[in-house]
Amino acid sequence: MKKTVLTFKEAKSAGKKLTMLTAYDFSTAKLIDSCDIDGILIGDSLGMVCLGYKDTLSVTMEDMIHHTRAVSRGTEIALIIADMPFMSYQASDYDAVKNAGRLVQEAGAEAVKLEGGADVTSQVKAIVKAQIPVMGHMGLTPQSVNMFGGFKVQGKDAEKAKQFIEDAKRLEDAGAFSIVLECIPKQLAAKITESVSIPTIGIGAGADCDGQVLVYQDMLNLFGGFKPKFVKAYENLGESFKSGVRKYVEEVKSGVFPDDEHSFTMDEDILHKLY
Repeated sequence: MKKTVLTFKEAKSAGKKLTMLTAYDFSTAKLIDSCDIDGILIGDSLGMVCLGYKDTLSVTMEDMIHHTRAVSRGTEIALIIADMPFMSYQASDYDAVKNAGRLVQEAGAEAVKLEGGADVTSQVKAIVKAQIPVMGHMGLTPQSVNMFGGFKVQGKDAEKAKQFIEDAKRLEDAGAFSIVLECIPKQLAAKITESVSIPTIGIGAGADCDGQVLVYQDMLNLFGGFKPKFVKAYENLGESFKSGVRKYVEEVKSGVFPDDEHSFTMDEDILHKLY
């Protein structure tokens, strides 16, 4: 059965956990979609994991449309949610609606996600008024990395924690159908989850959120090296990938591949006519 924004609403009411992962291309989306995932997020994290940027700030609308279009072609069941990149919604409600509309009309997104709390409620209202579902995003909002002074846990002091609770309520009032909570204390995430009737999706926000999301390259350990505290690696595909590539290189250089099993042949009579 196709997952929709109603799936998210009903899951919270029924106490069922929601699951989300990122995807950025057709083949990955097709694989993830086959695993009964509730939502696939085309995150602006693609700037870092696909395009090699140091952060998400350089990601453009054209990047998001390109990757969202590919994911939408490979997704039949999961809800398709696309990030609105930096400066695609901050300047005005008009920009927000226009760019959200492009992600839906040109790329096949079924919902959009934007970062911020009370400061983006006007844009959220405008997008929802245009009949486009909106997922909020609070806590560590990567597009604000320069304001935060780096990727750091947010909401650890009382004043900021209270602000996050109020911001979550305001996002709900503005019409958001769910909220991502990133890198905040688990106790605060639990409080926010209790304070709103829409589902919360955690990433580094503890187990009391209504669902979870991870970057798929992180949870499959495709990169190695630095791993955020909140990431659990379920497979070590990075090493498996490199092992396969090394075997391929070795067999080609040694003449083992391709062998007869992986080659085509022609009739000997036809072959003789070539000489």
